[in-house]
Amino acid sequence: MDIVVENLTKSFKHKKAVESISFTARKGEITGFLGPNGAGKTTIMKILSGFLYPDEGNIFYGNYSIHKHKAKIKRTIGYLAEHNPLYNEMNVIDFLFFIAKLYNIPRYKTTARVLDMLRLCGLENEKHKLIRELSKGYCQRLGMAQALIHDPDILILDEPTTGLDPNQIIEIRDIIKKVKEDKTIVLSSHVLTEIETTCDRVMIMSHGKIVADGTASELRRKSASEHCLRLAIKGGETTRIYEALSSLPQIKNIDKLNKQTFELEYTPGEEIEKILFDLCHDNNWYITELTPIQARLEDIFHKVTQN
Repeated sequence: MDIVVENLTKSFKHKKAVESISFTARKGEITGFLGPNGAGKTTIMKILSGFLYPDEGNIFYGNYSIHKHKAKIKRTIGYLAEHNPLYNEMNVIDFLFFIAKLYNIPRYKTTARVLDMLRLCGLENEKHKLIRELSKGYCQRLGMAQALIHDPDILILDEPTTGLDPNQIIEIRDIIKKVKEDKTIVLSSHVLTEIETTCDRVMIMSHGKIVADGTASELRRKSASEHCLRLAIKGGETTRIYEALSSLPQIKNIDKLNKQTFELEYTPGEEIEKILFDLCHDNNWYITELTPIQARLEDIFHKVTQN
């Protein structure tokens, strides 16, 4: 079930938390929202999960509109909030039976479904523990189990790995990837590496708007406006090579990495490779490396959110 969002806007006390956002999240993909604190990510997650209602715009879950089929839509959604609400005095297995009852899962299916969630989320050895005795990582696993117990078509995860150690992050990521094939998954994070590792598609938010959208590779290609190369030259003195490169009008900036290697930022639209080859030929130098430098997601994030 795809999610299609059209011109979504939400305000709080006359301040727009989300402004005219449109996107599509597809079944079988993990769509990730990345942004600094206050960018609007949690607002989007709450609207998609049905906990908040948009001021303007529409959301279609398959053929169902949020304005006409809210109750039906909410039954198809599993939601893990940023601050995972759990009943600390219940034990793990009783909590999952309780959640199954809230979702009206038929009695004859409930036990099998609870046991499936314990296995999927690695909670079998913790099932009789009180929730207050669980570590942060196991609490997040339990949050994933409650979000998945009714086998939803859509999974909304708000900062699912916040506060976890590296091993716990990998465990939560593995659960997400195990269930992605037949679900539409949307998650948010402010951790660049988590979004890049987990998500098929990245949307970067800033001040309530989507400022970049695509796969991590697409975002790097789109950011080729940087137009950077790594160049290594042998056969000449470093100072002379640097001066010759600096004299080229097409070169905007030079960083010297070592005696032979430079990073160049150049003007787009120029045949920079031919210009550099001609320069080296004229000076009896030879090129040992000429490599385009892809922008890092971190650099792209900084650029689009600062602007």
